Amino acid sequence: MIKRFFLYWLILLPLCVFSQLGDTKLPSYFGVQLRTVIPSSFVGNPVTQVQKDGMKASLTQTLGYSFGSIVRVGLTELISLETGINFTQRRFTLQGSLADSGIFVNNDLGFIQYDVPINGLIYIKLSKRFFANASLGATAGFKPTSVATSNNVSGSKFFYHTGFVDKKASVDLNGNLGFEYRSKKSGFFYVGATVRLPTAPLFTYIATYRNQGYKVSQYGDVSGAFLGIDVRYFFKNVKALREEQRPIE
Repeated sequence: MIKRFFLYWLILLPLCVFSQLGDTKLPSYFGVQLRTVIPSSFVGNPVTQVQKDGMKASLTQTLGYSFGSIVRVGLTELISLETGINFTQRRFTLQGSLADSGIFVNNDLGFIQYDVPINGLIYIKLSKRFFANASLGATAGFKPTSVATSNNVSGSKFFYHTGFVDKKASVDLNGNLGFEYRSKKSGFFYVGATVRLPTAPLFTYIATYRNQGYKVSQYGDVSGAFLGIDVRYFFKNVKALREEQRPIE
């Protein structure tokens, strides 16, 4: 139910904002976005390792994706505001082992988040149709649920892997740099890079090994920081087509 609610708002919220801003002096644009989620040690440690009483486990963030809708609101001839709502899917690989037992397990874990970014955008005109732009801002995130998976080693022997969410709401810092081609008839086409820097752990990784009455657990914080490649398309604004002198075109 929660997932369905946020999927509806992926479309409805930006459209509502866009409709309310349609009569402003400077044009506004509605678009869609697709982003890769690329973990990198350049912005945060993609590997979380835990160890206790002979048990070792690691969680490694791998390639994920994000998509959603976006609204660009013209504030001045050189500055815009961008907002919207995105669905972000992070993926992780899991490994666990127990010393002197020959036990070794592998697994996968997925983690979703809904994001509402608010960015200030500055753009520079490179030619009649090509622009460079840079943006900086914050992203309000919502993490709907904790996640978990397990490995049945044999009989009563189990490895449990849990991504525990303590606080569902979060605030991250983000920045973007990119280039776009602007066509009055076809819309705007954008390609760029992004960086996402959480201000708090994404979740707590808890690794547990259980064998009948024996149990050992250990935990560590997961960063969730990533780099990304963005592809965006902004639909043409019919009203803006008549304002050929605006830099936003």
